[in-house]
This record gives sequence, C-alpha cells and structure tokens, in this order.
Amino acid sequence: QAARILANLIVMGTTILARSFVQAYRQALANASKNGVAQEAVQNIKRASKTMTEAEARQILGVTENSSWEEIVQRYDNLFERNAKNGSFYLQSKVHRAKECLEAIHQPKEPEEK
Repeated sequence: QAARILANLIVMGTTILARSFVQAYRQALANASKNGVAQEAVQNIKRASKTMTEAEARQILGVTENSSWEEIVQRYDNLFERNAKNGSFYLQSKVHRAKECLEAIHQPKEPEEK
C-alpha cells in the first residue's frame, strides 16, 4: 500500500516538474523573440560565417601578400580542380570564397571620367 502511494507521488511530481520545464522553455522562447535576441543571434552567426578575411583567403590559397593576381588565379584553378576530382564540395567552396575575397582587393580601379 505504501509503495503504491509513493510510486503515485513520484509519478505526479515528475509530471508536474516536466510541465513546468516545458512552460518555462516556452516562456523563454517568447521572451527571446520579443526582445529580438533570437533573430540577432541568428544574424550574427550568418554574418560571421559569410565574411572571410584577406589573411584567411591568402592562407587557403597558399599565397603571400606579394603574390601577383596571375599567381592567385593559378593557385585557385589548381586547388579548385583538385577538390573537384576528390569530391570535396566544402573545400571547393572555401577555395572559391577565398578567390572572391582576394578578387575584391585586386580588382583594378577604373579610371575616373573627367
């Protein structure tokens, strides 16, 4: 008899505790969405994952600051083709992003019209 009552108390206590955790989690999500914290965190993650520094781009392609644009393109072609053969799409995309980053820096300035 006592074991049955104890088991019922444990089950009821666990149920109450689980419901309160679920309710607290829902409230936390609601508060975060009201404050914009969740959206800001997601935007920061997206922003950080899209930007590549010049140093990182040079490291990926294995070029120095003194490398010419022709050398950069040659390294890009070599690495891009190697990763295409081995099937590593992730590395291939990193190589492409590195070239894009350095391309923005090395693009010749257009002469101003008078």
